Amino acid sequence: MRIKRRYKEDPDLDITSFMNLMIILVPVLLMSMVLARTTVLDLKLPDMADSSTPPTEEPPQQLELIIRADKFEVNYPAGIKLKWVEKTADGQYDFALLATVLQETKRLLEDKGIQKKDIYILSEKDTDYQTLVTTMDTARSFKAVVAASVVDAELFPEISLGDAPAPGASTGAVQNGGAQ
Repeated sequence: MRIKRRYKEDPDLDITSFMNLMIILVPVLLMSMVLARTTVLDLKLPDMADSSTPPTEEPPQQLELIIRADKFEVNYPAGIKLKWVEKTADGQYDFALLATVLQETKRLLEDKGIQKKDIYILSEKDTDYQTLVTTMDTARSFKAVVAASVVDAELFPEISLGDAPAPGASTGAVQNGGAQ
């Protein structure tokens, strides 16, 4: 006796529930994904010194912020110390006090009728990148409360970078036409 075998068809795979899960899961994952954030810092490069024009005898009216290993120095005009901010007791730079000093400097200059928007930030060679960026952010603006909301008030948005002179030396690089 012969046994007849029936050919069984493979059952169809039901993927409806899996597709429903993907329809919900893909948009949720895409919304929670953090895309790369790129921050651009606008810097104003100093003008080249024109060698054909004779140098002026009056001191340059530049506002300088020098980042030293132990403090910040605020100079106005260039090379003349206006104020300085020592590091805190734990060895960190005091950016809150620096912001206050820069706000006072801005008010002092405006009281004298000087509208200043530019600042030279001069750093020593061993200054780390994060300190330089935080200093630039501190010099650019500060948080102010206007009509019960916090806004960024402008301090010195036009920033030029350069090398700090040796302690006790004059800032000849900036006086000769720009940061190097």
